[in-house]
Amino acid sequence: MQLALAPMEGLVDDGLRALLTGIGGIDWCVSEFIRINDSLLPASSFLRLAPELAKGSVTPSGTPMRVQLLGSDPHCVADNAAFAATLGAPVIDLNFGCPAKTVNKSKGGAVLLKEPELLHAIVSAVRRALPAQIPVTAKMRLGFDHADDAETCAQALADGGAASIVVHARTKADGYKPPAYWERIGSIRDAVKVPVYANGEIWTVDDWRRCRSLSGVDDVMLGRGLIARPDLARQIAAVRDGRVIEPMRWLELLPLVEGYWHRVRAKVSHPKYAPGVLKQWLVWLARSYPEAERLFLDIRSLSDADEVERRLAASASVL
Repeated sequence: MQLALAPMEGLVDDGLRALLTGIGGIDWCVSEFIRINDSLLPASSFLRLAPELAKGSVTPSGTPMRVQLLGSDPHCVADNAAFAATLGAPVIDLNFGCPAKTVNKSKGGAVLLKEPELLHAIVSAVRRALPAQIPVTAKMRLGFDHADDAETCAQALADGGAASIVVHARTKADGYKPPAYWERIGSIRDAVKVPVYANGEIWTVDDWRRCRSLSGVDDVMLGRGLIARPDLARQIAAVRDGRVIEPMRWLELLPLVEGYWHRVRAKVSHPKYAPGVLKQWLVWLARSYPEAERLFLDIRSLSDADEVERRLAASASVL
């Protein structure tokens, strides 16, 4: 059974990938999507969103990272996939699941699920462009407006050469509203001959158990649930392996939050942008940790990075 960390645009950057994979339980992760339009991108475009390429395509803990591409022109996506392979990408993942309006309007992400033939063409072109040892994988939703063609879309991806498929168990129209329709993943699994990963609404170990039961799928990709509970993959891996492990306490997580904050400060183009990045993560952590909610409320109105750092240090001193 494999546990993967989902790509989340604007949130799961290389810093958060490093932090989450360092906690443990994650078998592989995926870069934020690299948007492909009508040209061959320079190396800098790949390295900006997937800097692990320069370090063996693994996070500091050694967790493999796949490069995700998003685009609709088979030839352009294929050319960029081939170039990414020369930069060290060990796997090329294709995004057919992003529900963002701006992405869909430019014919990317989930809107492509309306055209199974195009899905097949894109995957086929990428497969032909890559060396045989570099797999092509894909991430999809159940559909755009409806899920009637979910199996057809998955078959198009598999027949085109996708080595595995992650299925977010909602349509684009569903967005991120509960529930996720895990039972539909089972019918997709039965429709293809490649591994299928379940994704969507897995916030706890109990959610994982229910998802596994309803979908019949062992492999899972964790997204928002892992952002909100950073040791979720480690907890699931422990249950999978028959081990007992205590959930991570805030006292253990706070030093990691501080380390992430310092990394954000060093990376942003201007200090004023750093507080927003930290607040974004704290909002998710507040689902699992009351202490994260208190810290968020304490810094919510702050835009000065130095003051945020003082508040963060003060919160640690009272533990």
